Amino acid sequence: MKYNIATIHGDGIGPDVVREAARALSVVARLSGFELEFVEAPMGGADYDSSGSPLPESSLETCRASHAILLGAVGGPRWDSLPGHLRPEAGLLGLRAGMRAFANLRPARIFPELASACPLKPEVLGGELDILIVRELTGGIYFGERGRSSDGGTAWDTERYSAPEIDRLLEVAFRAARAQNRRLCVVDKANVLESSRLWRQRAQEMAPRYPDVATSFMYVDNCAMQLVRNPRQFDVIATSNMFGDILSDEASMITGSIGMLPSASIGDGGPGIFEPIHGSAPDLSGKDQANPLAAILSAGMLLSYGLGRPAEAALVDRAVASVLAAGYRCADIATGAEGEIILGTRAMGDAVAKAIAESAR
Repeated sequence: MKYNIATIHGDGIGPDVVREAARALSVVARLSGFELEFVEAPMGGADYDSSGSPLPESSLETCRASHAILLGAVGGPRWDSLPGHLRPEAGLLGLRAGMRAFANLRPARIFPELASACPLKPEVLGGELDILIVRELTGGIYFGERGRSSDGGTAWDTERYSAPEIDRLLEVAFRAARAQNRRLCVVDKANVLESSRLWRQRAQEMAPRYPDVATSFMYVDNCAMQLVRNPRQFDVIATSNMFGDILSDEASMITGSIGMLPSASIGDGGPGIFEPIHGSAPDLSGKDQANPLAAILSAGMLLSYGLGRPAEAALVDRAVASVLAAGYRCADIATGAEGEIILGTRAMGDAVAKAIAESAR
């Protein structure tokens, strides 16, 4: 079997981390007996500089023709003064819309070796953490009607959801909960917002179809507090676009480093988009200092959710855990503990590639 993987290197450290993620994928493919072809699809600020567009139509076509998309990071201060539709982030929104990627999966996991980097007290953390936030990605207030009055003194953004938009996201969340610990918490603001009342209604009506999943509900402000008070109570969280944006960033900081967190954006038609949640960090670009582990773990999600190869995805996860257990760290996850070995981007990629090969024996 041969798979085409569209690679979007993007800006800043994007090319650095995509290189290592692609290398990990290549090792897995060689050991597992399938082929990968990486096809570059330019996108982001660097491509705006060369083509005048943050997402050329040719790149969109390349992505549509692929089995999955591996993305580094886009954006940076260099392009902050551009009009909104020309900024690198507009290319990312266009990519998500073009791939019909409506569900963003963000796992927040603490590896035991990195528990000391968690800002929560050990007695609060209570051991290992493995939360999955399933965020609706193409609707809600970010895509609703917006405007400003002629005098500039009034502005508005509209939160709008339809039942089909909610239902398809909840289907993903219920299935994800089945694959984890069979607990789903739907987060909303149903005591105030009519759109949230529709979210809660649709979840209540869908829950009987998943009797093996314990379904609960929580207001978003309480969820924000509970994530730092008792994060282990959560398994899978399903929520709207804006709430998911905020809560997943909060959950990412609980893990101790944004450099460890992957993500997947999937839909019902186009290929999925797999990317680390960190930014482009232009100050680290090309310096061999970026942590590639979030991108490598995103490659693992690509194998599982994008290519339907969970066994091969497990090779990547085990390799990362093995590297951390051996004491290897990039600078952002180093704690100063005895036995830590600080590696650059390439050396960490080397260590993971070697661990994948060893774990497959």
